[in-house]
Amino acid sequence: MHKIMVAAAAVLNISSAAFAQSTVIVIDPAATGSVVLPGEVRTYVMEQKTPSVVYDGDIVVGATLPDTVEVHTVPNVDGYAYTVVNNRRVIVEPQTHRVIQVLE
Repeated sequence: MHKIMVAAAAVLNISSAAFAQSTVIVIDPAATGSVVLPGEVRTYVMEQKTPSVVYDGDIVVGATLPDTVEVHTVPNVDGYAYTVVNNRRVIVEPQTHRVIQVLE
């Protein structure tokens, strides 16, 4: 009887360890274009009279703009900068210039 209880305990222990293990996949929201901008960021960017720069590359979420494209920080909000490229307002990460949203 003791052997059966030990075996049952071992089986339960192994199966509980299997249930405890799980895989979590996190998708970067910037890559999917599903970033929800704070309202004040969108409002601020849309109100600015920033001149447009010409750029031959694709302006898509996830693309990185070259350092030659000047970006402007959004006051009082960390983590967001913007520029206007080919007459399109673009929200970027300030440090990397990676496009996180294109405003239409």
